[in-house]
Amino acid sequence: MMVAGEASGDVLGGKLAHVLRTRLGDDGVRFVGVGGEAMAREGLRSAFDIAETSVAGLIEGLAAYPRIVRRADDTARLAAAERPDIAILIDSWGFTLRVARRLRRQDPALPLLKYVGPQVWAMRPGRAKTLARTVDRLLAIHSFDVPYFEAAGLPTTFVGNSSLSLDFGDADPTRLRRAIGAGPDEPILLVLLGSRPAEIERLSTPFEGAVARLVADRPNLRVVAPAAETVVDLVRAKLATWRTRVDVVEGQMLKFDAMKAATFAIACSGTVTTELAMAGCPMVVAYRLAEVTFRVAWALLQSPKYITLINIAAGAEVAPELLQHDCTGPKIAGAVAARLDDPELRERQIAAQNAALETMGRGGPDPAERATDVVLEMLRERGRV
Repeated sequence: MMVAGEASGDVLGGKLAHVLRTRLGDDGVRFVGVGGEAMAREGLRSAFDIAETSVAGLIEGLAAYPRIVRRADDTARLAAAERPDIAILIDSWGFTLRVARRLRRQDPALPLLKYVGPQVWAMRPGRAKTLARTVDRLLAIHSFDVPYFEAAGLPTTFVGNSSLSLDFGDADPTRLRRAIGAGPDEPILLVLLGSRPAEIERLSTPFEGAVARLVADRPNLRVVAPAAETVVDLVRAKLATWRTRVDVVEGQMLKFDAMKAATFAIACSGTVTTELAMAGCPMVVAYRLAEVTFRVAWALLQSPKYITLINIAAGAEVAPELLQHDCTGPKIAGAVAARLDDPELRERQIAAQNAALETMGRGGPDPAERATDVVLEMLRERGRV
């Protein structure tokens, strides 16, 4: 069983499922659970649309609570019917924790593996003990995660961040330009609104304001929005109301093409910022939460200086962060304009992003391979392979 509650977890799950199928053979493994398009390509038929569990924010979480509980119950019932040999719960802390608790009560012998733990280094360190009481093992994507969880008694294996092993060798900027009808010299601005519906709703207005200002002063600026498959329809609907034309692209190939072709990017905070840095694309990072959620989250942060991983790794604001009250159209446009109009400033940012990626461990072994080693080890310990 594999359970992912949002787009980023679906990508991790898809990669892990692919390696498991490669190692065990198509006839040697069958997947059940919850996921998106990436996991579907590996043979998992999701019990429901993961858009239902893709939630960020205190207010949004409270509103979605009955639905999350219902879907956690549905997932546990699926496990009872399918009797999996192992359950792998990917990211999505609130949803997968509820699933894990139900699975543990239902079948105490079922091995439970968590892939990506909560960011206890940033806030709420007590969650490490909560997870240790609930699952058997953790796969961590950051090396600095390990001491927190092992101190709580949870066996933890650092597998690495899959974004740091991305290969952009096949990315083709020319293919992207052909797809949107852009000339070879036209600058391209990427707009990445996020992979959760609530993020898209909150960021659409400030991002639109920024884009309108930037295009008004630069009529040849082309705007492209790569969108996750799970939310592409919502992104298209939102962008259709914008005053500025935006070309929406979906699928990993065109997303990577766009990242390599782009002059600059406005990005929602999240996994995509590391992907952009890997592609060599400079960016401004913007994020906005519901006000109550922001105040609570900010009060709980252990080290609230930065939220973007490359900035945390660098110990400096390599990519400008415009958060909450600073996440406005004029402020985003100002930060982007300064860099669109200054090639040297963009190059310095790219160099600083590259240095941060080296600190983070760019180019290491494929995390999915390491994760597969742990999955198979757990199965062997229980005589399941």
